[in-house]
Order: sequence, then C-alpha cells, then structure tokens
Amino acid sequence: MTIQWTIVATFLYAEIAVCLLLCVPFISARRWQKIFKSALLNWFVQHGNLYFNVLIAILVLLFGDAIREMYKYGAKPKVEGGQDAALYPQAEINLHMKLFRAQRNFYIAGFALFLFVVLRRLVTVISNTATLEAKSEAFEKQAKSATDAAQKLLEENEKLKKEGPGAENDAELEKLRDKIVDKNKELEDAKDKLDHVEADLQAVKKQAQGVNTEYDRLLKEHSKLQEELEAAKGGEGDKKDD
Repeated sequence: MTIQWTIVATFLYAEIAVCLLLCVPFISARRWQKIFKSALLNWFVQHGNLYFNVLIAILVLLFGDAIREMYKYGAKPKVEGGQDAALYPQAEINLHMKLFRAQRNFYIAGFALFLFVVLRRLVTVISNTATLEAKSEAFEKQAKSATDAAQKLLEENEKLKKEGPGAENDAELEKLRDKIVDKNKELEDAKDKLDHVEADLQAVKKQAQGVNTEYDRLLKEHSKLQEELEAAKGGEGDKKDD
C-alpha cells in the first residue's frame, strides 16, 4: 500500500475510533457538549480547519482516482499490442491485482468520506440532545415552582375561609383568587413548553438511534471487506510460491 493510501486508511481507522467513542453510553450528551465547547478544542478547530478541509479535498480526489482505476482495469483486460490478456497468464494476474487494489482504495476512500458525514451528523445530534435536556430540566423546575406557589396560595385561601367572613378577608380572598388564576396559567404554559421539549428530545433520540444503526451496518461491511482483503493477499502469496 502506497503512503497516500496508508494515510487514508489511518484516517479511516481514526474516524471509526471516534465514532465508537461518541457512542459510548456512559458518557452523557451534556459532557460531550462541554468537551465540544472547550477552549482547547475550539483552538484546535480554528487553527486546523483549513488543513482539515484540504485533507477532505484530497480524499475526494483519491476517491475519484480509485473510481477511474476501477473502470480502467475493470474492462476486458488487454496487454500491449491490443491482444487479449487471457493469452498471457502472468499479465492477466497483474491486471487483476491492479483491479483489486483499485477496488480496495475505492472502499477505503468511500468509507472515510461517509464516516466523515456520519461524524458531523453525530456531533450535531449530541449537541442538540444536550440542549434539549437542559431546556427540559429548566422547564421542569419552572413547573415545580409554579405548582408549589399555587399550592401555597390555596392553603392561604383555605386558612382565610376558616377565620370567617369579612370585608378585609373578602378583599384578600379576591387577591388570592387572582394570584391562583395567574399561577395556574403559568403552570399550564410551563407544562406545554415541557411537553414540547420532551417531544423534541424523543425525536432527537430516535434520530441518534438511526445513526448508530447505520454505523453498526458500516462496521460489519468494513469487517467483511477486511476479511476479503486478507483472503486476497493470502491468494496472491500462494500464487507467488507456485
């Protein structure tokens, strides 16, 4: 494997490792959001963003080159002079080796580009999940506070009723009723916001589950391709021994 494809393969393995790390269940979305917003990571993104974009552009070019090589060696093989390669076994073996390398490079570059998209989407989903969880917790506290205030006002209202009627008590009761109505409205608003946030949170969790399922499928395909690559290398070694 040439040095450029060794670098691409290393980049692919690094992406797989990061995806696995982001899918670790015992690290919460809020902790990941703190890491994403840390000063060190922001400094790295600001100074390395240009180089990273250049790397992605080179990866796209290598992917296109792998496709070109596949079409080049995938057609009916010919040797110099336009003769059929099937008449020359050694030449045919060399052409098949080049076709195999082109297909291997195609899968390596393709999976690297695809995992780059998956990583960006996964980071976005984790950040959105952390934000929705924070909003949900804030709305729960607000709803609890409104409920406690309404309960306190109801207790005061019951206490005034027991003390007996009176002009002053009636005025206080009216004020308390107005406060109770206001607090009930606040409570209903807080409950509506909480329900909306919980619905958004469930949607984000389903989306994250779909990303994890697709990532597991890609890992299985990658393992299968690695096994085919090892088997092909073993076949080449046997032919050379013969």
